[in-house]
Amino acid sequence: MGIEVREATPDEHEEAGRVTALAYREFARPDDPDWERYLARIADVRARAERTTILVAVEEGRILGSVTLELDGRTEDEDADAPLAPDEAHLRMLGVHPEARRRGVARALVQACIERARAAGRRRVTLNTTSRMRAAQAMYEGMGFRRTPDRVFPDGFVLLGYEKEI
Repeated sequence: MGIEVREATPDEHEEAGRVTALAYREFARPDDPDWERYLARIADVRARAERTTILVAVEEGRILGSVTLELDGRTEDEDADAPLAPDEAHLRMLGVHPEARRRGVARALVQACIERARAAGRRRVTLNTTSRMRAAQAMYEGMGFRRTPDRVFPDGFVLLGYEKEI
């Protein structure tokens, strides 16, 4: 049947959030309340869907992964100090169920975001990842993303920057 990538329906938000949080769980530090809050935020697809586009990869009715695409605004109010540039689309919270990895699900989700960004008149796609997410970094670089300046938070946490001209 194959993997279909499309916009999530409201009745899929909860499952998309569960799958995305499950994908990120391996990076969480045990008993770290900040990570637990972040995983809860990742799981809240319904709240993000009010401001952004949520794409899901589905196979035989099962959600294998999801991604948040920021086209017209940021996911979080706290990102208001870093608004999207008029030519920019930004990817966030890409996650694939651990049992569905290494099947091209993440690549299909990223490619769908690129296509939507291009259709919306954007000229570049940006994203952030962490140093621990090595497989994601390799995939992004293999898809033609190049490194951009990192985002360093006051507590020292670093998000690696990536960008692709489309």
